[in-house]
Amino acid sequence: MDQPTSTAPTLSIAIVGAGPAGLSLALQAARALPEASVTVFDARPADLEIAKDARTLALSLGTVQELGRIGVWDAISRTGQHAPILEVHVSQQQPTVLWPGNGQPEVSITAREQGVPQLGAVVSYGTLVAPLQAAWLQAVEQDEHRLAMRFGTPVRGLKRVDTAMGQGVEVDADIAETFDLVVVAEGGVFADQPKLQWPQGVSRDYEQTAWVGQVRLESSAQDGAAYERFTPSGPAALLPLPPGPVRAGGESGRRAALVWCVQRSDDPVAGLDETQRMTVLNSLFPDRVGRILEVSPLKAFPLGLNAHSRLVSDEAVVRIGNAAQTLHPVAGQGFNLSMRDVHELLEALKTQGWAGHDDAGTREMKVRRALRQFERRRQPDRLALVGATDFLARSFTWPAPILATIRGLGLGAVQQLPPVKRLLARSFMFGWR
Repeated sequence: MDQPTSTAPTLSIAIVGAGPAGLSLALQAARALPEASVTVFDARPADLEIAKDARTLALSLGTVQELGRIGVWDAISRTGQHAPILEVHVSQQQPTVLWPGNGQPEVSITAREQGVPQLGAVVSYGTLVAPLQAAWLQAVEQDEHRLAMRFGTPVRGLKRVDTAMGQGVEVDADIAETFDLVVVAEGGVFADQPKLQWPQGVSRDYEQTAWVGQVRLESSAQDGAAYERFTPSGPAALLPLPPGPVRAGGESGRRAALVWCVQRSDDPVAGLDETQRMTVLNSLFPDRVGRILEVSPLKAFPLGLNAHSRLVSDEAVVRIGNAAQTLHPVAGQGFNLSMRDVHELLEALKTQGWAGHDDAGTREMKVRRALRQFERRRQPDRLALVGATDFLARSFTWPAPILATIRGLGLGAVQQLPPVKRLLARSFMFGWR
């Protein structure tokens, strides 16, 4: 561990939000910018048992590698509460009438054919955040003169201000503090965001609901397989989980996380009991999934898109992750996009050559230059993913039957064209870069 520096900070950074993206950024900034001060704000209380948060996250291979580089993936592995993704299988329920091949078109991407140990992994939110938080709190304890964690401190506003030392961004929390750079990493889910302002960009309610929970599969089900199934109502996905019960006190077995998206105006899930839901799911997914033996209680979440056209505002405030864009879960890439934001933001900041003799004007100029570089490099990847998920999400609301045929022909073409499939696999693992 590097020894704490004794010089005055050359750059002051505030991070709003102690979720996985905010904590990952804080940890990496503390190491990559050893003379910068880093303060993390979060509204949740310090004693909240974050490890119990069971929300499911799909991590790409690039995200797993990034977590490994910052020393957190080993801690996650030791918990045993993660499952590798060894294959991604995509198909659709509606038949593709013009398909010339045998059977129906599908796409299968395996780790073996891509020459990697795994395509990604599935973890719970708590399994990911708990070691990130522990590592960050340890860093704060060892270097408390420049690192700080403000639990129970909601940020009520940000304001560009002129000070005796130059310009900065005032963070309105318990007290007003001024920083050279503020990173907003607290976005929440779509249902939490009507109160947020989206002055520039796209805000769209898909009028869809995601039913989220877990299923128990028969023991012969394929290990490490993730399934995406396009249905007339919307996409449904199963993500591999480590063995265990799908409800407290229930039978332990092979599990998968379920994300079942349907149209809100014609919801085929809401009125069903758990036995009926299990029956429908067994008819919805292909036979290769295996029998679904049990379904947990499901929670419903409204789905929509909020995406700022720019990542940078006021020249010293930058948004990452859900604070910049909240996506439909059809591709399962929202958090991975956040981690690529973190990586590129740090790369941009590291290139600026921060020095102890920088005055406020020089720091301001370097921050602006770094954020311009960050935004320029991140926009192609994020816009491609926003556009692709938005198109897929809206396509399920279009009544023309030909759309299912076009989608099916597209799946078949990807499977039959290895260079296209490799490109698609790489985009899932590492993004469009």
